[in-house]
Amino acid sequence: MLFLSGGTGTPKLIRGFKSIIDESQISVVVNTADDIRISGNLVCPDIDTVTYTLADMIDDKNWWGIKGDTFNTHNFLNKIGSDEYMRIGDRDRAIHILRGKLLKKLSLTEATKKISSLLGIEGEIIPMSDDKIRTYIKSSEGDLKFQEWLIKKEGEPKPKDVLFKGLSEAKPSSRFKDILEKEDTVLIGPSNPITSITPIISFEDVRKKLKDMKVVAISPIINKKPVSGPADRLMEAYGINPTNRGLKKYYSDIVDIFIIDERNKNIPKNKFKTDTLMSDRSDEIDLAKYILNLI
Repeated sequence: MLFLSGGTGTPKLIRGFKSIIDESQISVVVNTADDIRISGNLVCPDIDTVTYTLADMIDDKNWWGIKGDTFNTHNFLNKIGSDEYMRIGDRDRAIHILRGKLLKKLSLTEATKKISSLLGIEGEIIPMSDDKIRTYIKSSEGDLKFQEWLIKKEGEPKPKDVLFKGLSEAKPSSRFKDILEKEDTVLIGPSNPITSITPIISFEDVRKKLKDMKVVAISPIINKKPVSGPADRLMEAYGINPTNRGLKKYYSDIVDIFIIDERNKNIPKNKFKTDTLMSDRSDEIDLAKYILNLI
């Protein structure tokens, strides 16, 4: 089962699938455009969330970081004058430090594979690219790095556009291209359609390949609002109607099955409807079963 994933929504679904199929059958291509350097370390928020999910370490109250982590280093850094606006746990930071050491000799794909192996993960986590791509939010305060806009600025400056700097020059990772040749079905999870999914599907050869595959997408929108995060504001800034109708149109050239939540009012003509709100583990499993049956 091949997933395209960001750091919110989709990891819950991945955990649901992990409960009903063998983990070794799960492969996840993950967005890397949100990556950012914090206190000298490369933080890969989406890769880390998927990694901790498959390693059964995820803090599933926040859906970032490691369950039960401490924040001694973060707290002390800020006490002595550092402006570390991302709250990074001590064990989480250890993974970032290890990644930095590995990246001196390995690609991001190879480093991610090594970390997954060390954590006992049987599934495969694949960075969408080994090249540097960064998401910026165009706002009244200038072009802000996505994490800076979302966390430091608390998403306050109104987004005017979403920019993916470096994307036009970048290439998908070789492992991403390889797995697209081997799989026949792709699942786009309910991650933010703009900042999480758009960078992954924007590579010309990837999009061309997706058109020849069976692609299933789960909408993150329930009653005109995303389940979490600023997806609606960013869709609007990117020029997309922030509704299920708008998202379905945006995905129309690559998606064969578009799944929306049964709570949606004024549902567009769409025969694939179910409960997509994953409030607990049983919801995750139920949605995974529904999708598996469709496939």
